[in-house]
Formats: sequence, structure tokens, C-alpha cells
Amino acid sequence: MQPLRGGDVAEAFRVDLVNGRTVFAKTHSRPIPGFFVTEAWGLSWLAETGAVRVPAVLAVRDDGSDRRPWLALEWITESTSVPPDEHAFGRALATLHGAGASCFGREDGRPTGSRGLPNEPCCSWAEFYSSQRLIPLAALVRNAEHLGGQAGRLADGLEAVALRVSELSGPAEPPSRLHGDLWAGNRLVDSSGTSWLIDPACFGGHREFDLAMMRLFGGFGPAVYASYEAVTPLSAGWQQRVPLHQLAPLAVHAVKFAGPYPAALARALQALGA
Repeated sequence: MQPLRGGDVAEAFRVDLVNGRTVFAKTHSRPIPGFFVTEAWGLSWLAETGAVRVPAVLAVRDDGSDRRPWLALEWITESTSVPPDEHAFGRALATLHGAGASCFGREDGRPTGSRGLPNEPCCSWAEFYSSQRLIPLAALVRNAEHLGGQAGRLADGLEAVALRVSELSGPAEPPSRLHGDLWAGNRLVDSSGTSWLIDPACFGGHREFDLAMMRLFGGFGPAVYASYEAVTPLSAGWQQRVPLHQLAPLAVHAVKFAGPYPAALARALQALGA
């Protein structure tokens, strides 16, 4: 077992088995209940569409016992020189989103992410984003002692926007099948230029949420967005809605890391009039 760098939640390893096979494995000393089962389900949920490549789930142990939980996945060999086929990834992402979901949130209501954000099924994006993201995150921000005096102002802003999501979120759309944590670090590129998605925080949601997350941290070329638009164009005014959908990841990062994220969260709230 060779420890791997990267990630801020789990411990990761390259495991070379005696039969010559290499697998990726990770574990966690104190995960939320069902942490790895939820991740395994998310990978399978993405894979069943046939739209995007994800590593196969080989085994998972997350039974709530005293035994340490873990997840074993297919090993993906990353390329250090081949650029990603961004056109192909944009088309694949559009197809993934178009596969849809049965509700906003998750039918099983399982929480996702290191902060265990709720995913109770909802009838609309406005209801879900308000009750399952912005309001819970406002409580986490308000109680984050390291944010000092700004914690209250940021929490108040999140709560104010939560009351206006219907007004701010644009035309209604059916729930899309989301990765849920789609930043460049959760995309691997192999020697053929094919993109693989890892570490999902899946739920049914507005497709602009994934796209706003991608724009927040960068790492995806213009061809991704152009190819996405060629398959399924976004509704008019999507540019003005980017700050709305970036509130959730910015709030999570402000709580976890502080650094530049509280200021970025404040700017996004200001752009929304909060």
C-alpha cells in the first residue's frame, strides 16, 4: 500500500495486489454514517447513464460497525502529457445532465459531502436549494468561530437569498443528474484524453449548479462549455445566476478552510443583492 497525496477528507492509497492488479482504496477515521456507501452509489448512478467514465466500484465496507470503513475502486492511470478532449467532455456532461433524476435531492435522502448536507427529496430546485443547501450552510457559517465577526453577516446573507431562490433561479427545469462537486480536481484524464469523474456528491438538481462549480475553480477549457451548449443550450440569463449557484461551494469552503473564501462568498452575496 502506497499512500497518495490529495484530498482533504479521506486517506488514499495505491494498492498493488499479489495477483498483479492495482486498485485505488481510501479510508476515513471518522466519516459520517454511510459515507463510502453513498460515494459508491453516486459512482454507480453516474455510470448507469453511459454518458461519462467513472472508476468501477470494486468493494466497499461501511456497515456502521467499529471496523474502519473503506472503498476500493478501479485504478485509473492519469496522463501527464495528453490534454483532455474538452469537446468530448462537454458533450458527455450534457448527456449526463440530460439523463435526469427522479427528484430534486435524493430519493433515499442520504446526506453527501464531508459536512453531511441533507438531500431530502423536493419538488423544485428553489425548494431544494433553499432548504437543503443555503439554510443548513447558513447555520454552519454562523457557528464557524474562525470566521469571527463576519460569520453573522455571511449567514444573514445566505438566509436572505434562501427566501428569494424562486425569484433568482430563472426558468423552471426538470432535475438533472449532477456530480455535485465538479471541480477540476475531481476529473482525471487518461492517456487517450478521456475524462473520468471521481469523488461525486450526487443529487438531482439544476444543471447550472455543476457548471457554476466548474467556473468557480477553473481547470476546464472553453471547448467544454461550447460543446455543452451545442447539445443542450442554457436558459437566457444564466450568467447572472452563476453567483447564486456558487454560494453553496463557497460557503462550504469558507467553513472548512477560511482563507479567501469568506471574501469570495461576500462578493457573491453582494452580486445577488444580499
